Amino acid sequence: MGMPSANATSETLKLCIFDLRRGQNEGQELDKILFFYPADLPFSTQLSVIGLSEGLITFTRIFSPEAACEVIEAEGHSHVFYEAEPDIWMVMVVEKNKDSEAIWRIDGLRSLLKELHSFFLMFTGSIRALLDKEPSGGLIRTHLYYFIMDYLSDFLSGKKLQLPNFRDSLKERGTVHMLTIGREAALEVQSLVKVLELCVGSSQCSSLIMYQDLLVSSTLSPEDTVNIFNYAVLRLSPRALSSGASSWSYLRKGNTAPGASGPMLPNSSSVLEVYYGSQENSVGGHSYNVLRPLKHGHWSRGNDGFLVTDSWEAEAGSLVHTCPTIWLHKTDERMYLCAYQHRSLTIIFLIPVASVLNADQEIPFVKQQIIENVALKIIKVEEKLSRGWGGENAYHVSGYRYLLVDDDRCISRASPPGKVTTLTKESLVALSRLREEVDLEKSRAKWDGLGHEKDLEVCIRAKNNAWVIARLTRGKELYMVLEKANETLLYASDAVEKFSDRYCNGAFSFD
Repeated sequence: MGMPSANATSETLKLCIFDLRRGQNEGQELDKILFFYPADLPFSTQLSVIGLSEGLITFTRIFSPEAACEVIEAEGHSHVFYEAEPDIWMVMVVEKNKDSEAIWRIDGLRSLLKELHSFFLMFTGSIRALLDKEPSGGLIRTHLYYFIMDYLSDFLSGKKLQLPNFRDSLKERGTVHMLTIGREAALEVQSLVKVLELCVGSSQCSSLIMYQDLLVSSTLSPEDTVNIFNYAVLRLSPRALSSGASSWSYLRKGNTAPGASGPMLPNSSSVLEVYYGSQENSVGGHSYNVLRPLKHGHWSRGNDGFLVTDSWEAEAGSLVHTCPTIWLHKTDERMYLCAYQHRSLTIIFLIPVASVLNADQEIPFVKQQIIENVALKIIKVEEKLSRGWGGENAYHVSGYRYLLVDDDRCISRASPPGKVTTLTKESLVALSRLREEVDLEKSRAKWDGLGHEKDLEVCIRAKNNAWVIARLTRGKELYMVLEKANETLLYASDAVEKFSDRYCNGAFSFD
C-alpha cells in the first residue's frame, strides 16, 4: 500500500509520468510509474489513474494513429495528455469544480507540461536515457521527484496548488518577451556580443542578453532561447534573485515565498522509499546525486558580478561551487552556463563542454577576461538600455488589453500585468473560452495540413458588453479585449485595424 493521505479525497489535481514499455507483466505494474503527484496516494489509486490513461491512449490510437491523444473531457475531470518522449506520457487530471477561479484553458495546461519536460531535458537529459542508464528506475524517479516538486513550488499559494487559469489568458507560455531598442543601442549590443565571443575564444560560444525580464539579444535557436530565457526569468533575473519568486501569474506576481517548496516536500526520502525502498538501489541503500536547478534561493550574485549556484554540487561531487551545465535542444550538445549581471542587465554565455579540457582552470580564466575586457562595455550597454526603457508599463496601449504572439519566432508581447488586472472576470473568462475555440481550430488546421495558411477572425460580445477578439494570420496571433460598453462591432473592428496599423505594421489588417 501507498502512504495514507489526509488530503487525498479533496485533491483537485493529479500529475503522473509513466512508461508504456514497462510494467506489462502481472505483478510488475508499479514499474511503469515514474512520477506521481500527490505521491502519498495509495498505489491502487495511482494505478487506477495510470490504467485509465493508458486505456484512453490505446483507444484513441485506433481512430487517430498519427495524432496523439491531447485531452479527454469527462463529467467530473479533464484529462490532459502529453507524449513527452516515445511511449513516455505526462498526464494531468484536473477535477472540475465550482471554484470561481477553476477555469482553465486545456492548451495552457499542456503548455505547462511541455515547459516542464523542456526544462528537464535542458538540465538532465532525456527520461529514456536515464532509464537506459539504470533500468530499475530508481535514478529517474529520484530526479523527476525533486525536479517536478521544485517546479510545482512556483504554483503554490499557502498549501494549495494553483494552476494557470483564465486570468492568464493574456499570456503565452513557450515564448520570449523582447525589449524594443533603437538602432544605436542595437549596434552597441551587437558589438558586445562580438567582444564576448572573442573573450571566450570559441566560435561555438552562444550568448543571451536580457534587460530586466526582457530579451535583448540571443544567438541560440528559438527553442533553446525560450528555455534559457524562461529559466532566467524564474531564477536568474535581478527580480528573481531579490524576491526568490516567479512571476507566472497576474494574481500572484511576486508573492511566492522563498521557502515555498517546504509544504510540497513533506518527507521526500520516505516518499521515494515507498516506490523502491526494498530494491537494491533504494534511497536507503543507494545515494543518488540529484540536480535541483529549480530550487528557490540557490542562485546568488558574487562580488565579481558572476552568478553562482550550489545546485550543481551533487553533479560534480564537490563541496565548491561548480560551473553549471545544460543540454541544448537543437544540437544535443552539453554546454557550460555562465551568467554575469550588472544592475538590470543579465548576460548568459554558453561554452561547449567538449571545447574545455580543464574547467577548473579555463572557466575562471574566461570570467577574468570578461571582467578585464568587457566590463566597461557592459556598463555602457546597461546605461543606454536603462535610458531608453519606459518601465513596466512601456508596452501599455491606452484603451487596449492585448496579447501578440509570433509562433514562428516564439515571441510574444502583452499588456502589462498591472493593466490586465483592471479587466473584469467576465472579460477574461470570455477570452479564455475564445482562446480554447482558437486552439481547437488551430489543431484542426494542423492535422488538415493547412499550417499557417489559414486566416481566422473571431469576435465575441461578452456578458458585460466587452468585445473579445482574436485574429490569426501567417503564423501571427492577436488577442484583444475592449471593455467599451454599447459600442458596435464596426467600432471594435476599426479599433483592431488601428492597433494593427500602428503597432504591428498592418499584420492583422484584413482589408
